[in-house]
Amino acid sequence: MNARAPGSRRVARWLLLAAWLPASLAAAADASKTLRVVFSIAETSFDPQFASDGASDGVIDNIYEPMLAYDYLARPVKLVPRTLEAMPALEDGGKTYICKLRKGIFFTPDPAFHGKPRELIAPDYAYALKRVLDPAVKSPWAWLIEGKLLATGEGQGRAAKTGKFDYDAPLRGIEVADRYTLKIHLKEADPRFIYLLAVSSTGAVAREVVDAYGLDFGAHPVGTGPFKLGDYKRSSKIVLDANPGFREWSYAPTGPIPPESQPIAAALKGQRLPMVGHIEISVIEEGQAQWLAFLNRELDMLERLPPEFIEEAIVGGQLSPRLAARGIQHELLRRPETWWTYFDMEDPVVGGYTPEKIALRRAIGMAYNTEEYIRVIRKGRAVPAQSIIPPDIAGYDPQFKPNAQTYDPAAARALLDRFGYKDRDGDGYRETPDGKSLVIEYWSPPTSLFRQIDELWKKNMDAIGIKIVFKKDRVAELRKMARLGKIPMRYDGWYADYPDAENFMQLLYGPNKGGENNARFNLPAFNELYDQARKLPDSQERTRLFDKMTELVLAYAPWRLSENRFEDQLMQPWVRNYKPHPVRSQSWVYIDIDSAQRK
Repeated sequence: MNARAPGSRRVARWLLLAAWLPASLAAAADASKTLRVVFSIAETSFDPQFASDGASDGVIDNIYEPMLAYDYLARPVKLVPRTLEAMPALEDGGKTYICKLRKGIFFTPDPAFHGKPRELIAPDYAYALKRVLDPAVKSPWAWLIEGKLLATGEGQGRAAKTGKFDYDAPLRGIEVADRYTLKIHLKEADPRFIYLLAVSSTGAVAREVVDAYGLDFGAHPVGTGPFKLGDYKRSSKIVLDANPGFREWSYAPTGPIPPESQPIAAALKGQRLPMVGHIEISVIEEGQAQWLAFLNRELDMLERLPPEFIEEAIVGGQLSPRLAARGIQHELLRRPETWWTYFDMEDPVVGGYTPEKIALRRAIGMAYNTEEYIRVIRKGRAVPAQSIIPPDIAGYDPQFKPNAQTYDPAAARALLDRFGYKDRDGDGYRETPDGKSLVIEYWSPPTSLFRQIDELWKKNMDAIGIKIVFKKDRVAELRKMARLGKIPMRYDGWYADYPDAENFMQLLYGPNKGGENNARFNLPAFNELYDQARKLPDSQERTRLFDKMTELVLAYAPWRLSENRFEDQLMQPWVRNYKPHPVRSQSWVYIDIDSAQRK
């Protein structure tokens, strides 16, 4: 716990207030103010139960509302009510969550409501949870609740027989007790289930809106949050407008605030949120274009400084004097995230669990120079990942030091020789043990950054005699292809949805292939350890299980671990109240713009 700094008595007096205040507050969002931000990847959908990429999630979390949220400034991170009157009550030894909704919360108007106000009620959350389970939705978030709720498979089983999920049929795990009360019944107590109620994929959706828009629902989001969708050009520009019907809400801390954030807490006190009238999101995939737009004052924030320009912006770990003289603000964040290159375990070339296929993947991993990648391409703003689980996450073991994926091209060549991958025709590239051509297919986005990464892979693979070819597509398309098992090899990463190792280990859990298990890794020993760990509280015993799971991943090599990054975030001088949150990536609702300074 962080101690309060001296002189923080004024903040301390309101530390225990509720985070969502129905009080008499300052004026609502200023329609003359627009916050201009950028996404480096395009959105896929604004359907909260379907989308899983960071761009879509950032929009979804400002339109839809799960029952819980994170206190904006409290560190360590802390959950608070969002649409509930209070935190859920627990019964049956922690197996039943009783969630009582705050009355008087309304969806933004939509033709689907036929001109009538539509209040948020408990069945809306029940419907959202059922959508996660509906096979037709193809939700990558099913792992959140599958196997955890009582009789989770009942609805899915009926859907398999009838071809349609019956949303009106009762599910024992999801009980609507009354108009404003939802009861969630678990098979067994789960100390991490509370986090799932703050994940944007559990945000409430109105059934009549989904029915009205059908397959195009993902482009017509209608929620209860602080913003609503305004002008929208797919994969180009997204404008969010402040929701004029949003309830009165102000920020009030509920936990310890670090000294550097206390001025923000004081500035937000009594301010009705959101503060700006519009969020203008530009989709700009190239780092150079992002950087120039920021320098030209066309962007207010650069939440992830492109690595190509780190040396221009950061000198000796600090903001460059040139940018500091312009009043640019700098935040450094070590977000709980892990990056890796994965292999499709069902691919005929790089997949498989036989010794020669394992040897091929391990050799490829040993030949890739992660240290050079971090030094040259990421400009030193990362550290090599030692585990699937990033630091500052429950279940991370700082003593775990693997050596199975160290850079050793000589050992990689020896391993390939041993398992029969040899150059039989003298062209400088190896063939498979049965004499067939060996070509590795690597997919990546068509950006200058990834061209550098491709070049490093090409150099490293040439050094061990493996031919690699590169295929290109936009990130949104790559994600779709990955879920379908159509990408043999690709670089990817994961930001924490909640601060626990389970959120990362599910990426390799066998039943999750077709969702976020893009490697399609399905090892019974790993799955069994995962199931055991899910039942345990955070403890040394549970951490040891995660270590064993990581050892299996290193042994079978469905992933080549890469890095844990540092994020350099830049803000223009007129941006107010911004502090990056380790788990929730977009905090636009708290941000204000000093219009006079911008002019």
